[in-house]
Amino acid sequence: MTKTIDTDICVIGGGSAGLSVAAGAVQMGARVVLIEKGRMGGDCLNTGCVPSKALLAAAHHAHAITNGSKFGIHTSAPNIDFAAVMAHVRDVIAGIAPHDSVERFERLGCTVITDRARFTGPGELVAGGQTVRARRFVIATGSRAAIPPIPGLDDINYLTNETVFENTTCPDHLIIIGGGPIGIEMAQAHRRLGARVTVIEQGTILPKDDADLVTIARRALEEDGISLYEKAMAKHVQPHGQGCRITMTHQGADLTLDGSHLLIATGRHANIDDLGLDLAGVDCASGAITVDARLRTSNKKIFAIGDVTGGLQFTHMAAYDAGIVIRNALFRLPAKINHSAVPWVTFIAPEIAQVGLTEDAARARHGNDIRVVSWDYAENDRARAERQTKGLIKVVTTSSGRILGAGIAGHQAGELIGLWSLAISRKMKIGAVAGHIAPYPTLGEISKRVAGAWYTPSLFSKKTRKIVRLLLRLG
Repeated sequence: MTKTIDTDICVIGGGSAGLSVAAGAVQMGARVVLIEKGRMGGDCLNTGCVPSKALLAAAHHAHAITNGSKFGIHTSAPNIDFAAVMAHVRDVIAGIAPHDSVERFERLGCTVITDRARFTGPGELVAGGQTVRARRFVIATGSRAAIPPIPGLDDINYLTNETVFENTTCPDHLIIIGGGPIGIEMAQAHRRLGARVTVIEQGTILPKDDADLVTIARRALEEDGISLYEKAMAKHVQPHGQGCRITMTHQGADLTLDGSHLLIATGRHANIDDLGLDLAGVDCASGAITVDARLRTSNKKIFAIGDVTGGLQFTHMAAYDAGIVIRNALFRLPAKINHSAVPWVTFIAPEIAQVGLTEDAARARHGNDIRVVSWDYAENDRARAERQTKGLIKVVTTSSGRILGAGIAGHQAGELIGLWSLAISRKMKIGAVAGHIAPYPTLGEISKRVAGAWYTPSLFSKKTRKIVRLLLRLG
């Protein structure tokens, strides 16, 4: 006989989003069933954020060794053991894995089922030979690499983010199709670890970031020796020797490239297949689960969070979504999502960080009622001391000074963007940032200086000079 489990919360998916809900709910007293058919920790731990940042760390370290002459330090080129680099990546994953493990969640009090889940009705599902009935369900099944319909692609062994970290041989020539964050991060990582790298992007690289910041990133990638083909279309792929041959269209002409390895980084596809969503009464659109502002599906007892909703695909968004669900499902509070202050970072060197509206988006929404201020890294003393002067911070406000967005291209941009995310979430005006005290010498002064620059036109105007002279005459 099939065993039936009655529970308060049933979470489908053991990635960042699902684990956040499960851990929070069970520690608040709810009965929780957690279902995961693959590896605990999901994409972020196993094939996404963690391994990619570990690989980038090795790449940046190798680059630093070869670029010490500007500090008066001269060394020979490093001997890069690519297999050992990948062992470092696996070791980082292994160090974090216990926190996301089945054993930890069972110790917390969750019932963990390691199998595929499928709804059999609007209030129940089956998994691991058991029927689970719950007061609330949370679908957090994540996403996987989207594979473009390029003729011939099925005839070669290509890489995705799910397999690239299993490769222990440095590619002779890595061709990457896709110039978003994943493609660009992997491009710089592999280039700095010794591979020749070519990126093919049908639009422009990093299309969601401010164009001025992307210009800085593009220049840095090209200085690294990465070949960028933007506004190019891959037309055909075929085997060639031990690698592949790509035919593409670029600037009206057909070009052919031969590579040893091919990485597909053309976006993500929500994991909604074979979940029985029709039986559960859960609607989908554009290949993702449809949710309202409270992250409820068309079946109000079922929530969907993280990548599976087709929204912002960041680990920090998964944790944010989990908090919205817990407030709704456990405390019956009508909490709603607010994405106005969501930051994101591309971890190349220099880092590219963005929060809120870009200049173009702000103009589209507010017309001419905006002001844009910027400040160069070269004007910051800490950046000069560390020879990290290539960079820019750019802030967009309303004419009254309310902060709409900020973007940073430069060293430690991901660490600096947090201040601006807080400012936007709290609806602060630019004066709040201009007035805070930043320690010297730090990169954090960049934020204070750009905020102060907002006041420069009025502070040093003829009108201000007249007022000052008048006050001085009065004593």
